[in-house]
Amino acid sequence: MRTILLTLILLLSLCFGVNAQRAKSVILVYLDGGPAQTDTFDPKPEMGRNYHGNYSGVCKTNVEGIEIGEKLPLLAGMADKYSLIRSMTHGSNAHETGHYAMITGDTSGGAVVYPSFGAVISYMKRDSYKGILPCYISVTSANSRFNEGGFLGNEYKSFDTGGKPEGSEYEVEGVVNKFVDRKRMDSRMSLLNKFESNSMNCKELDSLRDINMEFIWGDSREVFNLSNEPDSIRQRYGKSKLGQSCLVARRLVEAGVPFVNVRTTGWDTHKKHFQKMNTMLPNLDKALSALIADLDSRGLLDSTIVLCGGEFGRSPKVWWEAPWNGGRAHFGNAFSYLVAGGGFHGGKVVGKSDKTGEKVAERPVRPCELIGTVYLLMGIDPYGTLPHVSEGNLPILPSLIDNKPSEGLLYEIIDIKSPDHETTK
Repeated sequence: MRTILLTLILLLSLCFGVNAQRAKSVILVYLDGGPAQTDTFDPKPEMGRNYHGNYSGVCKTNVEGIEIGEKLPLLAGMADKYSLIRSMTHGSNAHETGHYAMITGDTSGGAVVYPSFGAVISYMKRDSYKGILPCYISVTSANSRFNEGGFLGNEYKSFDTGGKPEGSEYEVEGVVNKFVDRKRMDSRMSLLNKFESNSMNCKELDSLRDINMEFIWGDSREVFNLSNEPDSIRQRYGKSKLGQSCLVARRLVEAGVPFVNVRTTGWDTHKKHFQKMNTMLPNLDKALSALIADLDSRGLLDSTIVLCGGEFGRSPKVWWEAPWNGGRAHFGNAFSYLVAGGGFHGGKVVGKSDKTGEKVAERPVRPCELIGTVYLLMGIDPYGTLPHVSEGNLPILPSLIDNKPSEGLLYEIIDIKSPDHETTK
């Protein structure tokens, strides 16, 4: 059976052909905990207070017919730069399985632990990427719910910066340490060189040390130095952790890093949801709109994919009773994602939820279809394989070739035509 499956994958891959790469980098703005689609990208104001809660209004966007949540006016003014997927679904209401589905694209339920799509891109770009900075960077930390390197191993998981980009000095783990200046480091290196002067020749060790020193004290270090940015730019992103993290992401993409994960927490709002959203949504609006606009003004949006969403959405119906006092629960049946740049069209809406937002009404989009489209735009075959140390070559996205109902990759919002084996409306 497995031989037949892998043969099928090979045939699909051959049919799929080789497409020109549209994107060079990906920025994932990951709202850990699950943002409410009804408060952000799929508002339902007509459903009454039990659904819209404290947010009864909407923002009309600069694209006729598209409306988003009332707390996102800056994003509303630039809807022509992004598209919305309003029919994301995987059906899980648990953080662990939701994270795993959205970060790996695997909903097969198999025993193999798949790598995150950032790790896959890092693996696929291992030969072509020549930068000193790691190929895959998380600002400030990656998903902690599973080993996101998966069966590819820790070599391809993200470099986590740690630190506080919103602080007075951004201390990056292993790179920027305010207690060690260049003079002290040079003194330490001089002492080390004296100690090793009579030891055996270790050219490989010396080469690695040179790379590490370049990473710590070379031009790459300055990528993390936000004091180089005009204060007007920093203010535009917002001085919140999310805002300054998005600014770091733009600088990393400018430096050529293929995958940047901006992970922000606090979206798991079971209690006092609207009190928290009164701060978190304006911060998101400011950070994400600034990121998209900044990339666009610098000529980087065409080559940079921007994704924004979480592991699932939140229940459209508000939990008013105690102890929740106006909270929203986990919700994996129907939720939303924003996609922009790197070959994704702007000003479009994919899919539709029903009138309450509790079910997908049109064009369900599974995690594998979103991630598969990202792979395609990055020049990676979504029907290809990855090497497993004991299982041999495994499909890069097993859920993409299973027999679950699927309308395929998101060809309706990219400029790549669907091959014959994909069925789209």
